Amino acid sequence: MRNLTLLMKKDKKKQTENSSEELAPQPGNLWRARVISTNDFEFCSPSLDMEIAQGDFIIMLTRYGMDLAQILGPVSNLASVKTTGIRRIVRIASEKDLSRFHSLEKLGKKAFEICNEKISELKLAMKLVSSHYTFDERKILFFFTAENRVDFRELVRLLATQLKKRIELRQIEAREETRVVGGVAVCGRLYCCHSITDQLAAVSIKMAKVQNLSLNLLKASGPCNRLLCCLSYELENYTGERKLMPRRGARIAHEGVIYEVGEVNMLSRRIQLFASGGRRICVSASSIVKKTGGGWKIRSDKVDELAAENEGI
Repeated sequence: MRNLTLLMKKDKKKQTENSSEELAPQPGNLWRARVISTNDFEFCSPSLDMEIAQGDFIIMLTRYGMDLAQILGPVSNLASVKTTGIRRIVRIASEKDLSRFHSLEKLGKKAFEICNEKISELKLAMKLVSSHYTFDERKILFFFTAENRVDFRELVRLLATQLKKRIELRQIEAREETRVVGGVAVCGRLYCCHSITDQLAAVSIKMAKVQNLSLNLLKASGPCNRLLCCLSYELENYTGERKLMPRRGARIAHEGVIYEVGEVNMLSRRIQLFASGGRRICVSASSIVKKTGGGWKIRSDKVDELAAENEGI
């Protein structure tokens, strides 16, 4: 009996080693997939004999259980991928699997209605966001938002009694709610957090200031009432450009006149300078350089060009 136990342990260890070997990041064998139900983006790896292509639907093991996902494409840069974060692909989804997923979606909608009714009955201060059955039907996941901590133990008991399944409630933030539900943003495209962003990066009002954008929170916020994710997209470029241009309010001497920087347009790379008496000149960013001891100056080889440019001002 002891020998059998040792043999089983060795076999289990061997399987674990083989599993780790299969899931190790390998060029051409690591893929990114989107879990359909939760909209999570995951790294996944197939078995060595499995052929995967972009757009394929797969059944994979996620952090919540077995679920349907779609392959987005292969991963070429493995530097930031951790072996422990790679999910296992169980199989390529068949027509039967897709049909089953649609059936589970309908069951999930019914479960959503039932859960909402119970929330109203118990008068719980929470907003139900979504619900879905895991593909193996072992449990039903409910996502909700709430301003404060909610005691939902009674809700779980009622749901488990009526639905005859293991119930799991997870509280998420407003940004995660938008990522899960999706929608169309003010730019006319799908929400970034729902369609292209796999991680919710921190966004600050300082990012809007650097890009000379409106500091009106209503304009700079998304439907989640948080700052727009896209504020972080071009921040690095704007930060680099700002170092090459004077800040608003900086003073620059030119032909015996002290000008003050009024407007800096980073997209057109144009800078407006104002002086007393209403005098104004518009210059290109390339015509202004940093002085060795600090401050800014207009390049001498650009003076004639500036005179011609501002002749009509």
